[in-house]
Amino acid sequence: MKKTLLLTMISVLASGAAYADGKLNIYNWSDYIAEDTIANFKAETGIDVTYDVYDSNEVLEAKMSAGSSGYDLVVPTADFLARGRQSGVYADMDYSRIANAKNQNPQVQSLANKQMQDDKAGLVYMWGTTGIAYNEKKIAERLGDNAPTDSWGLILDPANAAKLADCGVAILDAPTDVLPNVIAYLGQPGDTTDAKLFEDAGAVLNKVRPHLRYIHSSQSINDMANGDICAAIMWSGDAFQAAARAEEANNGHVINYYIPSEGTNMWFDMMAIPADAKNVDNAYRFIDYMMRADVAANNVNYVWYASGNEAAEAKIDPEVLSHPGIYPSKETRKNLFVTPVYDAALDRIVNRVWSRFTSGS
Repeated sequence: MKKTLLLTMISVLASGAAYADGKLNIYNWSDYIAEDTIANFKAETGIDVTYDVYDSNEVLEAKMSAGSSGYDLVVPTADFLARGRQSGVYADMDYSRIANAKNQNPQVQSLANKQMQDDKAGLVYMWGTTGIAYNEKKIAERLGDNAPTDSWGLILDPANAAKLADCGVAILDAPTDVLPNVIAYLGQPGDTTDAKLFEDAGAVLNKVRPHLRYIHSSQSINDMANGDICAAIMWSGDAFQAAARAEEANNGHVINYYIPSEGTNMWFDMMAIPADAKNVDNAYRFIDYMMRADVAANNVNYVWYASGNEAAEAKIDPEVLSHPGIYPSKETRKNLFVTPVYDAALDRIVNRVWSRFTSGS
């Protein structure tokens, strides 16, 4: 009996050690987590984390759809997560294994679930908007005091884009974040599924294409901060990171960000577990860690995106929490929309329109 008990204890200790010294493979957006989060998690748990990054949902989707990605936790935007769920790429999330899920903002989570038509897909990590970042001085020099720094027209009007070409204009390489907003600029509903409106949006983009410096989803942060570009369609948090870096460098570049008056999309990035994840226990442990109020707040204070974590708000820097570009006012939210998950037919049209734009053909 004593020998059996001893063996049992050894087995338990061994399994605990294996868990503590386990592996976890994460695939997340670039510039999207505080610098010390991974190190702090490893110090607390002993789990060895491999952390890789991407800068577009399309890159993530291609890797996940191919199968055997090797990742245990990924962070797709809600509409891409919904598509992956439909094809069996992602597992159901067991919220009973995430004690800190109680910290989530129920309204934000509900909006994401509604968009996906799914309440078992994952937890909102961060959410935000798509808008325009601009260099205050350089825009004023080229467009004067009447520059439309409240409209998509700052970039989407070819006349403005031409005047800004010399100081650099960039657009996100993200069709599902850009095309709906071009449609909103045209005075149509950004949450449409009307294929013709996407073709119309493509025509608008093609007219400004000759004036663009590039189409890219992560390069704009440093280039905006350094003054290498002067206007860009960017995600909210990336724009604020650029502004913070410019301020820290004290290089004379003042970067502003606005949500255009025509409206913009509200998006949600979700913590999700691939169906073929190998280190599922460690993935849940990391998600629970990320849902702690102090950890979530630390991430927000670094990346300047709005958190899905309501309990974190008490610990978020007041400058971030009160910023209307990060946590939009009720008035601004009236012009926000959530895009639906596109079906396969519309998705092909979106990709064709976008490919035509990015290739300049």
